[in-house]
Amino acid sequence: MITLADIRDARQRIAGGVYETPCVRSERLGRRTGTDLRLKLESLQLTGSFKERGARNKLLQLTEAERRAGVIAASAGNHAQGVACHAQRLGIAATIVMPVSTALVKVTATRSYGATVVLHGESYDDAVLEAARLREAQGLTLIPAFDDDAIIAGQGTIGLELLEQVPDLEAVVVPVGGGGLAGGIALAIKEQRPNVAVYGVETKLVPSMRSALREGTPWKVPARKTIADGIAVRCVTDRTLSLASRYLDDVVLVEEAAIAEAILLLLEDDKTVAEGAGATPLAALLEHALPVRDKRTVLVISGGNIDVNLLARIIDRGLVRSGRSMRVRVLIPDVPGSLARLLALVAQNEANVLEVHHDRVGARSEVGQTEVELLLETRGFDHIAQIELAIRGSGWHIDS
Repeated sequence: MITLADIRDARQRIAGGVYETPCVRSERLGRRTGTDLRLKLESLQLTGSFKERGARNKLLQLTEAERRAGVIAASAGNHAQGVACHAQRLGIAATIVMPVSTALVKVTATRSYGATVVLHGESYDDAVLEAARLREAQGLTLIPAFDDDAIIAGQGTIGLELLEQVPDLEAVVVPVGGGGLAGGIALAIKEQRPNVAVYGVETKLVPSMRSALREGTPWKVPARKTIADGIAVRCVTDRTLSLASRYLDDVVLVEEAAIAEAILLLLEDDKTVAEGAGATPLAALLEHALPVRDKRTVLVISGGNIDVNLLARIIDRGLVRSGRSMRVRVLIPDVPGSLARLLALVAQNEANVLEVHHDRVGARSEVGQTEVELLLETRGFDHIAQIELAIRGSGWHIDS
């Protein structure tokens, strides 16, 4: 069983090879959530996530024979990059098995560190099975994503840093996938400051730790597609379940919409890029799922490796939900000048036109009509209502 001494040894071992990331105060998000809030920015690690800590700690403890033979890992992305990066630095050949659906940015980054990438299966579990097969066939050493004391000890070094960076810490919120990060951090904190609350957060779509805690044993949950792909682990292990049972105050679940909102708020309010898993702690506060109001609270932003296409979609949807953009379809007469008059009306109401789609043969329009779809930049829901009222007041029909 991992101990506090193991985590302290890990901190000394990886010192100089892994960043001691900042823990910054967030005034805006603190006001939104009613907390004295700080963000532990593991997204600022070289590979963009906390996974480097455990990977380096494990690699540094390999025997010479194991180093010469090479290592293998299975990962949806962040563990892959952590292992690949530090294996390259230490002169160790690395093979990484990743699900076929892994974001391209993570696959490309892993290859950039010199690792051999094998794309296999539809889920993390499929990748694990293939990694086990290749390990036996090629005599490689497995670097587990979370079910390993050295890995957990490396991740737990975050907890040691937090107690130094925020001496009067009252609560910590950590993403939970396999449970190594949350378990390591909770152990490091609770063994020294048992009064500090440590909460884990999972997506409702893949609640593997919550299910295991309820059942009293690791319990495989169905595979589901989630924006928080970095914590989409279907089954935790006895090792990580034991740590969660002993040290975590609670594990809460968050909706996909709350995760998307958290990604957008971190970007807009704090200029912090977070992937879905890394944004789950803020999502938990946004859903008011935790008793941390007015407490000095740290959110562990575990990673920032988000696909830019996904980020763009999240931003677009967030703008619509907050009333800062609107799509409107208007049926106008199919005569010269109609489109110009509609756009002039929009300009008079101080909306910025982002896109115009003009369809003269659309299924919704009758002969003599044209359907125009506009994407407008707006100032809020009152502004949207003003624009709709102006369009209808001019005799045009808004097609819902």
